[in-house]
Amino acid sequence: MDLLSVKTLLVLLYFIGSCVGQDDILPDGPVDAIVGRNVTIKTLLNNPAFMVMTWSYSDGAELASIVTVAQGSFKVSKAYVGRVWVNVTNGDLTLGPLKSTDSGDYGISVTFSDLSTKAAEIKLHVLEPVSDVVIKSNMPEAIEHNSTVILTCSAKGSFLKFTWTNGTAPIVADGKRITLKEEEKSSTLTIAGVLRTDLVGPIVCTAANKLETEKSAAFNMTVYYGPEAVAITPPSPPPYLRAGSNFSLSCAARSSPPATFVWYHNNTMMEAGGPVLTLATIEKHKFGKTMGEYTCRAANAKTLLTVSSPVVSFAVMDPITGVKVTGPTETLIAGNSSANISCMATAGSVQTTTWLKDGNPLAAGARVVFAADRSSVMISTLQKEDNGEFVCQLSNPVNKEQAAYKMVVNYGPEPATVTGPEAIEVHDDVTLKCAAASVPPANFTWKFNGTVVDIKTAEFPIKDPTYRNSGTYMCEAYNAVTGKTTSASHFLSVKEEGALDEGLSDGAIAGIVIAVLIALGAAIGLIIWCRQKVPVESPY
Repeated sequence: MDLLSVKTLLVLLYFIGSCVGQDDILPDGPVDAIVGRNVTIKTLLNNPAFMVMTWSYSDGAELASIVTVAQGSFKVSKAYVGRVWVNVTNGDLTLGPLKSTDSGDYGISVTFSDLSTKAAEIKLHVLEPVSDVVIKSNMPEAIEHNSTVILTCSAKGSFLKFTWTNGTAPIVADGKRITLKEEEKSSTLTIAGVLRTDLVGPIVCTAANKLETEKSAAFNMTVYYGPEAVAITPPSPPPYLRAGSNFSLSCAARSSPPATFVWYHNNTMMEAGGPVLTLATIEKHKFGKTMGEYTCRAANAKTLLTVSSPVVSFAVMDPITGVKVTGPTETLIAGNSSANISCMATAGSVQTTTWLKDGNPLAAGARVVFAADRSSVMISTLQKEDNGEFVCQLSNPVNKEQAAYKMVVNYGPEPATVTGPEAIEVHDDVTLKCAAASVPPANFTWKFNGTVVDIKTAEFPIKDPTYRNSGTYMCEAYNAVTGKTTSASHFLSVKEEGALDEGLSDGAIAGIVIAVLIALGAAIGLIIWCRQKVPVESPY
């Protein structure tokens, strides 16, 4: 039998086998392969003893023979010459390089040595390689909440499936704002009312089939938004700002692209732009002398939105400078003089005036009278207690300054006193001391038994005294400003040595007397008690 006859017979046998059912000589399909590459369709045979084996192809309309193996040789159909090879050991068919037209059903029919026949078929899918994965957008940039973004991912290949990712997170359709439409060669992602987080990116489209996976280049789209959260720093400035200080307001907003800023004073636009408004600019525009409201307005050139910040309010106040206190320049004498002390500043708005005397608040009284605005104080009929430092404190909400005036009230001398012992022993040194309160300090003069001596200090030292130093010592205190003089006398007795040795003091003597009286009283009481206890004999 020639090879052609055998081939004809096997084709018939193949149809017979196909009719009677699928034999277990091929695995379950289908088999997937890539255009331009080779594919091997494996069988489940293992070194079979066969007479004839044939492979055929069907596209669903026609049946064509591929190769027939018989009696140790094989015959390849003309259409497959150079593209097929059969492993005669197990019947595996290798086909390639593959064409897209190679997709279809591949059948095998085997007639074994015992003349039994088995036939089976398997489907081959020849897939085009995945390539040219590209994302295109319906717009170059988007506006948050307003734009509907449509991204289309297209690719070449067979049996494609598409997936989308935003960064590392998969993009999942919610059926409302985000939808996906799949087609054979493309996938369309539609985002309505796009948000800034929707396209943070990078956006990647992946196209894949069972054999290959390809990703698009990273796609990024800018979603413009804002301005929002427009705020001024500091949000609550002090109600009064010191003129000329290094103060400024800063305005910030969340916005893409970055917002531009314009400043307003009492809803009137200022000639000031940018995120910072300095106090120098405010003063340059002659604002701030009265309490005013300041806002900044942020504008976005892409979204065309303008949003205003919350209001901040303050006034600009000049600081107090050049504080000066003036008082009497003439000589002041207690009991005769009065004093008017005034306080003023060369610049600044004074809101509070406080007076202190020696660090303590100065209170109004019968002799102390303040002007209505407390810019001065009148002290009538000065007393010695009025000596001291007077401080004037001027303050407003932005600063406090002070100045001082030292007032000297001359008085005295007040009654003089002489201190020292009344009696001493000869040769015992002694010093008498004279004191008299006085401003300025008093000048002292001493007299001994009515005769002026050459001692001009407050102390009168007596060295190695003798009996002749006994007598009356007088101290005179004189104030050269008030013209007043006061004096005091002291009698000193100089006694012989030992005359002042210590005996019983008056206190000791008194103690002894008291003790004797107590003992005597106790004795008398005891006698009376004993007599009451002894029974009296009856005369009868």
